[in-house]
Amino acid sequence: MREDFWKISQFGKLPRTRNTILIEGLPGIGNVGKVAVDFLIDELKAKKLYEIWSYTFPHSVFVNEDNLVELPIVEIFHAQVGKRSLLLLGGDVQPVDEISSYEFSEKILDIAEKSGTKELITLGGIGLADIPKKPKVYCTANSKKIIGRYKSDLVSDKLYGVVGPIVGVSGLLLGLASKRKIDSISFLAETYGHPMYLGIKGAKEILKVLNKNLELKIDINKLDREIKDIETEIMKKTEQLSEVTKQIALKKLQKRFGRDIDYIG
Repeated sequence: MREDFWKISQFGKLPRTRNTILIEGLPGIGNVGKVAVDFLIDELKAKKLYEIWSYTFPHSVFVNEDNLVELPIVEIFHAQVGKRSLLLLGGDVQPVDEISSYEFSEKILDIAEKSGTKELITLGGIGLADIPKKPKVYCTANSKKIIGRYKSDLVSDKLYGVVGPIVGVSGLLLGLASKRKIDSISFLAETYGHPMYLGIKGAKEILKVLNKNLELKIDINKLDREIKDIETEIMKKTEQLSEVTKQIALKKLQKRFGRDIDYIG
């Protein structure tokens, strides 16, 4: 690996338990996963454990409200919910090229193993041509066993044929986790495929699934009340990064697969 390309800072002691679950939600279609994980970080009052910066991240900086620049970063937070330990992976960006995506995913899995993670959950969106009135949530996984644990009236496991390849960290984490014997599942919610659309409804449907299965006891309706703040924060960064990242990634993928790509993890 290109170790000098990655800068990982640790802010606290990594908890190690037998019941740790890592949940990933990085920017993607509709920012569905990012909205869901950012909401969990706030509601569960999670504490930051890691900050990740890389030379492989998009070559840009954000301009904040103080008119100062910020490099894009990815963060891992920890929250304790009853006897269950949660690692919450969120951030401003995700790698946009193949090698960096693999390197990043392996580093996240290294941290997961150190914490005793036994289960991994990735979140994302499925881009549609129109805005869905009630978004459906689909799941796919690296084992039938974990699908059996989460399958319910809130989730459909009939994803085959609905999307093409799951591109990006949300997909790679599942595949690479198989090599480490970590059960992993991805929840993908329908959302509008426009790059400037924020998939709040899809995020809410995914949060319902997590709330029920992980007994988080969070008030999901608060997401509606906080929508303006969420939109302001996320959409400003999305606008700044959209031309730098999404177009580059889509062009690469369309060239490789020879057709339109409707999902980026």
